[in-house]
Amino acid sequence: MSAVRWMSGLLLLPPPGGSLSPDSLAEAAIASRVEIVRTEYGVPHILAEDFEAMGFGLAWVQSEDYGDVVARGMVQRRGEYGRLFGHDSIDGDFTARLMHARAAETFSRLEEPTRAVYAGFAAGVNYYIRHHPEDFPTWMTPEFTSVDAHALDVQTWSRGDAGRFIRDLERRLAVAAPGRELRDDVHASESAEEGAFELDGSNAWAFHPSRTTSGHAILLRNPHLSWDAGYYEAHVRIPGQIDFYGDFRIGGPFGIIGGFNRHLGWATTNNSPRYSQVYALASDPADPGRFLLDGTSHALEERSLTVDYRGGEGVRGRETRTTWWTRFGPVIGRSEGRIYVLKDPRDGEFRRGEQFLKMMRTRSLDAWIQVMHVRAHPSSNFTYADADGNIVHYYNARIPRLPHEMTGDTAAWAAASTDIWSELVPFEDLPLYLNPPGGYVQQANDTPDYTNLNVPMDRDTLPPNLPDPRLRPRSQLSLDLIHGEDRLSLEDVITRKHSPRMLVAERVVDDLVEAVRASAHRADVLHAADILEAWDRTAATDARGAVLFERWAAVYRRAVGAESFFQEPWTPERPMATPLGLGSPEQAVAALEQVVIGMRAEGLPLDVPWGDVHRVIRGRVDEPVAGCEGTLGCFRTLSFEQREDGRLAANRGDGWILAVEFGDVPRAYSILAYGQSSREGSPHYDDQAAMFARGRMKSVAFTNEQIAAAAVRRYRPGGPETP
Repeated sequence: MSAVRWMSGLLLLPPPGGSLSPDSLAEAAIASRVEIVRTEYGVPHILAEDFEAMGFGLAWVQSEDYGDVVARGMVQRRGEYGRLFGHDSIDGDFTARLMHARAAETFSRLEEPTRAVYAGFAAGVNYYIRHHPEDFPTWMTPEFTSVDAHALDVQTWSRGDAGRFIRDLERRLAVAAPGRELRDDVHASESAEEGAFELDGSNAWAFHPSRTTSGHAILLRNPHLSWDAGYYEAHVRIPGQIDFYGDFRIGGPFGIIGGFNRHLGWATTNNSPRYSQVYALASDPADPGRFLLDGTSHALEERSLTVDYRGGEGVRGRETRTTWWTRFGPVIGRSEGRIYVLKDPRDGEFRRGEQFLKMMRTRSLDAWIQVMHVRAHPSSNFTYADADGNIVHYYNARIPRLPHEMTGDTAAWAAASTDIWSELVPFEDLPLYLNPPGGYVQQANDTPDYTNLNVPMDRDTLPPNLPDPRLRPRSQLSLDLIHGEDRLSLEDVITRKHSPRMLVAERVVDDLVEAVRASAHRADVLHAADILEAWDRTAATDARGAVLFERWAAVYRRAVGAESFFQEPWTPERPMATPLGLGSPEQAVAALEQVVIGMRAEGLPLDVPWGDVHRVIRGRVDEPVAGCEGTLGCFRTLSFEQREDGRLAANRGDGWILAVEFGDVPRAYSILAYGQSSREGSPHYDDQAAMFARGRMKSVAFTNEQIAAAAVRRYRPGGPETP
């Protein structure tokens, strides 16, 4: 008979079909230090006795809601997917094994609370596998380690940057010297996500007490990734240590890129500076395994890595790849007399989780900024607000201080070590807005020049390798929605966040209507112009003309290109009034004629309401939804995929939204469009989808009293529910 044990007043049951092994007993001991309360919509509130128990609880609830996704991610991070799924998986395995090795090398250098969270997370995944083997493939074994959990937060050099440089250099070599070849020394490729860059991003606002009706600071957080990105709402608490509510991306304990505690909160938005730098070094003509620098010859270091994979009929295959290294970074290519070396400031950084854990525990602006000096999270702006009434925007970037002119997509020549960057741009040299005039900061993935229109950024004081100034339509609408002197309540902020305005339409529809009436002869095209003229220029669910415009914009953009879409391009001199007008009225009319013919062929009325076509379709929910792609100038950003019936289902963009006001006790609303669980049978797979489609948000339970009032389930991992 299987053993039954008691520990700290908790009945420990063996996993199905098994007994309590030493590992299972150790995991059960951690489980006894965790209590999980699920409130309405399945949000988990994890009360842990210590940091190990906190990590354990996060792993358990993520696994409950996402099944084997968390464990599979840890297998991938160990670089073992090829063993299971064959040769097609080994590219990721090579990179993962390097990162896993770095995780093993650096784990002991992390502070104890961080190590404890990673250890608890791995133990929580193992414990869940033991108790729910039916959720996992037969090859899954509960043997994950703290290093496996840590590997998610280790960074490496960019294969995408290397691949882009190699392809660009090949094109230039082909033009300058046909037949001349570049040797590619690395298996470098762009990630699948890079192709979706223009669709991804985030919005963030922070309001000073001078701009709010309550006299308290307000923060808004709103990421725009694919709806399978795994945003996960949770609340972690350790008495006297941490009390943090935010998004914990599925797969690890420290995917926290937005949230709040009782004192402060932050939101992240992607930025896009140039991180890595390629250097051209002279090859040693006497030995291809050496290079010249500082007037001397230096040996390249050869590094080989072997990955095994599953072959056909049970045969195991092995593949070895060799890369060459300098002390500055990997050799990514060679041409006559030169080697090309990539130096990336992200390579080897391992403290991302530690930085986020410290940020979650800070209680003041000074403490938060001190933690930000770690700079282990390389590529996000941070928008901040706190209970003391401060608002901040910091352009965080792990960019190098270059000892040479910027080179763009080309390599910098290095004859000496001093030609190669050796330190980061200092923290103090990056843009930081603290309580600026006008009482707001905003970010929508453009450069920090226009974080606040009252404070023009002085480029002369900033590093030259920041991206050039840019303010796209989504960012302009963001500013238009909040720039001013009016005071806003938390509910007002949410209403403005859900604005269905389409700024690109506001800039070109009048010109399009005029061009059609001046040159079109088809009655149906003239009717289309009438519809567009009467349309309110929004992507509201009942907007008639928005579908027609969206289709027109896509056809017109393909015909003329993004650069010629507008008559007047964007300029820093008129940042909020440009781009403007039609670049090619003739092509614009032809595009509208094409769209009219296409919609008629589909049997789709030219004035079909936006929401008849654009939907949130998830589980039992099928609702009209407002919002459009950021390229059309929507702040309520959504992208869609076409279904067999021709309708468009939201699949990217606004997904998790958080708005919080920092009074004596934080007051917050949130929404997770695709639900707390990815399991289609779960009630929390689709229970927020209709609310999201209607532009509504749920109240956040944060205090003990609020959690108790909203509690639906209370239990310990692996144990029965408790009263």
